[in-house]
Amino acid sequence: MLQRPRRNRKSEVIRQMVQETHVSAANLIFPLFIIDGKNQKTEVSSMPGIFRYSVDNLLREVESCIKLGLKTFDLFPNIDEALKDTFATESYREESLYLRAIREVKKEFPEACVITDVAMDPYSSDGHDGIVDNGEILNDATLEVLGKMALAHARAGADIIAPSDMMDGRVGFIRQVLDEHGYSGVSIMSYSAKYASAFYGPFRDALNSAPKFGDKKTYQMNPANQREALIEANLDEQEGADFLMVKPALPYLDVIKLLKDNTELPIAAYNVSGEYAMIKAAIQKGWLNEQRAITEVLTSIRRAGATAILTYHAKEVLENKWL
Repeated sequence: MLQRPRRNRKSEVIRQMVQETHVSAANLIFPLFIIDGKNQKTEVSSMPGIFRYSVDNLLREVESCIKLGLKTFDLFPNIDEALKDTFATESYREESLYLRAIREVKKEFPEACVITDVAMDPYSSDGHDGIVDNGEILNDATLEVLGKMALAHARAGADIIAPSDMMDGRVGFIRQVLDEHGYSGVSIMSYSAKYASAFYGPFRDALNSAPKFGDKKTYQMNPANQREALIEANLDEQEGADFLMVKPALPYLDVIKLLKDNTELPIAAYNVSGEYAMIKAAIQKGWLNEQRAITEVLTSIRRAGATAILTYHAKEVLENKWL
């Protein structure tokens, strides 16, 4: 045999030399949950090792991550039910928990990249990503709220705005609002292909943001559809998105690859809470090797075409020097 592919696998040095896909701290985005109060740190019961932080402890967590080389964070708020209403007005109130957190992180760590979540559900008394009228999610009326939210985030210091609501036209609307108010330098990371997935449960537990009725299938995508993601991605690119995101990641590696092959924009993928919880549960049972399972997951997402990975594993892989 002239060709023996195993020769390129015969030692660790050679295997590393020919390795095609690499994951580094620069590729990782760490989602962080925020709660009100002081000196608060509460573990999410369905996500072992993941916590909700009051702003003071959030700053300590960000600092510890930066020391590891992890510098990009996506912030998510757990809002008191008493502050929620139909129009999510708490989302753009000047002294809200979320806006205070953004300001404090950027003040203390200007080198950090702060990504903010633009969607109504954490602030909505209905638990949906849009304004509800007689059970219907109103698309165009919701854009006004999303625009106010995005502008408030930009004013607080956000580097990247990430609309996760899946309303039609929201990327263009937000881009126009930001540009008109002098924030043309603020990026948009659009949740372009966000599927109506079974893997969001632990996240909704972390934020107490589950829908009060029905589901999100009229705006999040059908898991059976692949090419529909191209329609969404093309529209978002035309409307001014700087990144395109696929969510979840593992069940949709084909969609990540599809978008990667059809755009020059960087692709982000969200390795979501249910994926994290599933892996952690199997590790706790002794069914999987922790290091090998987690690094294989992250490598597969990168191999599919993701430039950036939002993952709850971000800090632990750097702490343990698994990359």
